[in-house]
Amino acid sequence: MSIRDLVGYGPNPPVVQWPNGAKIAVSVVVNYEEGSEYSILDGDPHGESSGESPSNVPVGERDLANESFFEYGSRVGVWRIMDVMDQCNVKGTFFACALALERNPEVGPEIIRRGHEVMGHGNRWEEYYRMDRDTEREAIKQAVESITRTTGQRPLGWYTRYGPSVNTRELVVEEGGFIYDCNAYNDDLPYYTDVHGKKWLVVPYSLEVNDTKFWRGQMITPNDFFEAARSCFDMLYEEGATHPKMMSVGLHCRIIGKPGRANALRQFLKYASEKEGVWFATRLEIARWWLEYYPSE
Repeated sequence: MSIRDLVGYGPNPPVVQWPNGAKIAVSVVVNYEEGSEYSILDGDPHGESSGESPSNVPVGERDLANESFFEYGSRVGVWRIMDVMDQCNVKGTFFACALALERNPEVGPEIIRRGHEVMGHGNRWEEYYRMDRDTEREAIKQAVESITRTTGQRPLGWYTRYGPSVNTRELVVEEGGFIYDCNAYNDDLPYYTDVHGKKWLVVPYSLEVNDTKFWRGQMITPNDFFEAARSCFDMLYEEGATHPKMMSVGLHCRIIGKPGRANALRQFLKYASEKEGVWFATRLEIARWWLEYYPSE
């Protein structure tokens, strides 16, 4: 990774011209990870540590309750989320783990059929910052091959669990087929960084409007999600009158896919879609727009 940039666009962000003069680009991201998390059945020394509720199961033993929370996401949640997005005519980006798509083979083709983007989120849902360079390179290669096979679409973007390693961006560029990554949380607009002396596009992500806060106790009711999303949207929409920005909405099938929470998602998507000058875009659409109209110098 490059040297830290603590300045960015500063007090003079670019006056972005989104398609049709939109004031805001809203990027809905669905993380599809279920079946690729840590599992005793897959030979891991422990099961997945994150879950809907704290686990009392000793390390090294299967936590069947936690496993079932993840299974809900692939059995029910992913379909409910896609239905809600269809109802609101919203296309999004699926941060997809390769193994998760392999284990539920109907999901990948359906993501593409409904007009969404599939993006690389790892071969498994694992920490790439723990890997050495060669191991990470191979994991990226395997993920690309697998996702291309299960969906019919090659992922053009990359995002890793809990942040990248110091090698991730260089390896993504070296791999040769990607055009952007989302491994940063440091801006409300895309930007370029240097990799091997060349300009590389970053479309930053955000955890501000992210349903993981339900699992972390930072959100309790569905209305908490709606209010957080609306507040973020309203601020960026207001700023967009003069300086259009981008908003990320982070979702997980096992979390927002629950009925009450999915209803809050639908409320927000309807709220935002009723405003004028809102561009619901996949991250690939945003990346391609930026590359075409705001090329690196």
